[in-house]
Amino acid sequence: MTARRPASTAAALVILAVMLFPLYWMINASLLPSTELIGDSPTWLPLHGTLDGYRQALSTQGAHLVTSLVVSLGTVALTLLISVPAAYGLAQLRAPGGRALQFALLVAQMIPGIVMANALYVAAGDLGLINSPFALILADSTLCVPFAILVLHAFMRSIPGELREAAAIDGASRLRTLVAVFLPISRNAVIAASLFSFLFAWADFLFAVTLTTRDDSAPVTVGIYRFIGAHMTDWNSVMATGVIASVPAAVLLVIAQRYVAAGIADSAVKE
Repeated sequence: MTARRPASTAAALVILAVMLFPLYWMINASLLPSTELIGDSPTWLPLHGTLDGYRQALSTQGAHLVTSLVVSLGTVALTLLISVPAAYGLAQLRAPGGRALQFALLVAQMIPGIVMANALYVAAGDLGLINSPFALILADSTLCVPFAILVLHAFMRSIPGELREAAAIDGASRLRTLVAVFLPISRNAVIAASLFSFLFAWADFLFAVTLTTRDDSAPVTVGIYRFIGAHMTDWNSVMATGVIASVPAAVLLVIAQRYVAAGIADSAVKE
């Protein structure tokens, strides 16, 4: 057993290095002048690095980053506004047709995104919401809400119903019981659902490229796509844009990782 540990550790380190190499190379390339990236021999360390790529990336992608932030936060807010009371109703109030609704939520997540994108484009066009952040918020929520309901339902179903009954005896309404009793207990599951919703909206490309036709209203994923098409030889700026776009998601994962792990584990165990 002891002899196998160094070998297992070495194998894990090799696998980790292989998985992290693209991230390292993106950061390395973002700091190198474009002339060094095109050469025959790669430069492994940015000893003569430059921040010109980041300056250009911020000047061209700043508005797209703001749009992505607005869309992602809006998606999280709308997802929680719908999924929290829905999960509470399914888990604690035993709403009629609950099992059929859960099955429908599972099926909704299996629908190909391109099918939904076409339908959403028609709907957004009829409502005049093309190139609107609100259209992207609604589109991203169509996939985030079912997932969040299932995660929150698995957790809330395990909370003893006696807590709800005690709150009712004290005169609390169903809404107050949800906000004051169930939400604090379900904190980890709520954070997990919020983080996954934010990351999906932040990384979404299909809905974004379908529902935006102008550059000034596009989120960062579409902005990077179009930026690469216009700067194929300027890989310094392209890689810098990728690094900047990865920072919000990485920071959120670092901050909320323990809550996410606890929320997913609790939901899985309690289910």
